[in-house]
Formats: sequence, structure tokens, C-alpha cells
Amino acid sequence: MAMRQTPLTCSGHTRPVVDLAFSGITPYGYFLISACKDGKPMLRQGDTGDWIGTFLGHKGAVWGATLNKDATKAATAAADFTAKVWDAVSGDELTTLAHKHIVKTVDFTQDSNYLLTGGQDKLLRIYDLNKPEAEPKEISGHTSGIKKALWCSEDKQILSADDKTVRLWDHATMTEVKSVTFNMSVSSMEYIPEGEVLVLTYGRTIAFHSALSLEPIKSFEAPATINSASLHPEKEFLVAGGEDFKLYKYDYNSGEELESYKGHFGPIHCVRFSPDGELYASGSEDGTLRLWQTVVGKTYGLWKCVLPEEDSGELAKPKIGFPETTEEELEEIASENSDSIYSSTPEVKA
Repeated sequence: MAMRQTPLTCSGHTRPVVDLAFSGITPYGYFLISACKDGKPMLRQGDTGDWIGTFLGHKGAVWGATLNKDATKAATAAADFTAKVWDAVSGDELTTLAHKHIVKTVDFTQDSNYLLTGGQDKLLRIYDLNKPEAEPKEISGHTSGIKKALWCSEDKQILSADDKTVRLWDHATMTEVKSVTFNMSVSSMEYIPEGEVLVLTYGRTIAFHSALSLEPIKSFEAPATINSASLHPEKEFLVAGGEDFKLYKYDYNSGEELESYKGHFGPIHCVRFSPDGELYASGSEDGTLRLWQTVVGKTYGLWKCVLPEEDSGELAKPKIGFPETTEEELEEIASENSDSIYSSTPEVKA
């Protein structure tokens, strides 16, 4: 029986959504942060998309955002030449780290004590968050602006990508271990610790490399230019999105296209699987985040599978249930929070 993919649409941003990241699984579930050109990164409940709060303080587009594993801290990278560290529970700004140019990427170490940043000045910086006033360690070597920088190999190494080059660095010696150059601009990079897999996208190619050696593992060609791809935690599937507004789902082992559907009203800039693999999120030029089920029709989060009568001839499709909150109650909540870190109340809708 056919099942129809019904995404959850998370509105609230007013400009393109350019980056997103999930936390690990905590006692309170898992969480999702989004970076947007409107300068207002948002925190949401990861499995439902319910809005929790907006981090206010940047004076320019936010290009990168991340959460630490237990979702107690957030970090953002922005066009106002700063990276900021936030208390993700209270929404308070903890630290502002001044840079000399636009900051594009941020990443915490596993213990959340250090923050890695990169941006248009072509430098990697490592900040000791216990001594935020101290000068950061700097790593030079990139020849163009850094798009993404990630800790890997239990924080012993660093992966970074500029326009067409991906580099692997040794943290202890601050030296380059290896680099790989591509003939097209690298549009995204994801690191999978289990198995040390690096997921890269450039042009129409989705490529998988060893994070330890940068040696290629396999690659797939998509029908359109791809801006971002993500590998399922169990390495069963991968999803990708790009310039043709579509999301593509592939079998990781065979490369077979399993699904494709128009997901947004603009190019897709970022896609990521949730830490439990039950859903994936996509962010777009259209200013929205959307959540999609990995297994369509499964009861999970706000999705509740309701099968029609057998003789009705209808296709089965997942229904989406919402908490019973009236518009008046939502307005009251927004009014109560108007002076706090939490700004206007975005919607989550089918």
C-alpha cells in the first residue's frame, strides 16, 4: 500500500535557511538549531519542530550554527565578524568571539571546552571556552575562504573545506596531514564518527571519503546540482537536496534512487538526519525548515499513521496531530515572551 510523505513545515525565519544541526539524544529528546540570513538562529525540539527560542544578538546574517552533544550550549557564526556561544537552556549569550572577517562555521569538541571556527579570512581558530579572553590558536594554509570546519577522530584531528579543497589537520602539531582538491566547488561536508566517513558534495556529485586518509570510498551522481547531503546513522540511506528544489533519497550500498520529491519553494541549502535516524531536516532559500520521515507512515513525533478502511480505495497516508493550543493561547505565550530571548512564535504545520 502506497504511503505519501507528509513533511512538517517549520516557519519563523524571514530569509534563507543556510545551515542546521542536531544535538545528540538527551534525557529531554534531541534538538535542532538553524542558521539563517535573517541573523536570528532558532532552537527547536528536534522530533516535532516545535519552536523553543530565538538567539538574539547578531548584527548580520548567520552562516553556521551548532549544538553540543547534550544541547546545553549553542554556537553561531555570522557575517558581523563574530562567533557567539550561547547557553542553549536559558538563551543567554555567554561569549562573543571577535574575528577579522565573516565567520562561516563553528564546531564544539566533544567535551564542549573548545570551539573551532573558520571563515573568509582563510584561518582556522581554536578557542579555549574556559579562557575566552585568551588569544585563540590559529592554523593557516587555506587559500580561499573556509566553508566548513569540523573536529574528527575524537578531537585529535580537524577537517576543513574551502572552495575546492578539503584538508585534514593534526590538532597536536597544528600541521596539515593531507589535502584533496576537486575540480568543482565543495558545497557541503558532513563527518560521521562511526566508521570515520566524510560526506562531500560538489556539482552533482555526492562523494564518500575516509575521514582518516581522505581516500575516496564511493560516489553517486544526482540529476541536479546538490548543495548538501547526509548519511543515515545506520548507513542504510542518504538524502540530498539542491538547486532543483527536490530532495533525493538513495540506498547507500547500491546507489539506487529510492525517492525524490519537491520539498521546498526554493533551492535546498542544508539537509541532516536526526541522531536516531527517524527523520531528516532540510533548510531552504524559501526561509523554511522541513522535517521528513525516514520511514513514511511510521507513528513518530507529530506523525500518526491512520489507515483508511480497506474497501475505501484510498491511499494510506500519515496524519499529523497537533497539541490542542488555540490561537488565543499562542498569542498569550508570544506576549509573555516578547521581552525575553524568545521572539515571535513561529508555526509548525503540515
